Amino acid sequence: MSEIKGLDVSIMGREFRVACPEDEQEALSQSVDYLDTKMREIRDSGKVIGVERIAIMSALNIAHELLNTRIAGSFDVGEFKSRMNSMQARIEQAMVEQDKLF
Repeated sequence: MSEIKGLDVSIMGREFRVACPEDEQEALSQSVDYLDTKMREIRDSGKVIGVERIAIMSALNIAHELLNTRIAGSFDVGEFKSRMNSMQARIEQAMVEQDKLF
């Protein structure tokens, strides 16, 4: 199990400290970059004023993207991970059986 550490991140020039397992820090950094980009796009459009409103609009846009991806592609990340783990277990079992032959 990975140790949880504090990671300092910046979103729209504001600093936040986020608890995160060491092995997930890269994914968190990518998420922060994505959110920061989305929030800046909304702010720069000039249609939404105020950090709280920008954050809510960004969250709604990201949720919409996620739901469209799931619906349009019938893609579920959880199901995908489960299937990958199942395939890996079968491969490992096949390798054990293969080792018995030699």
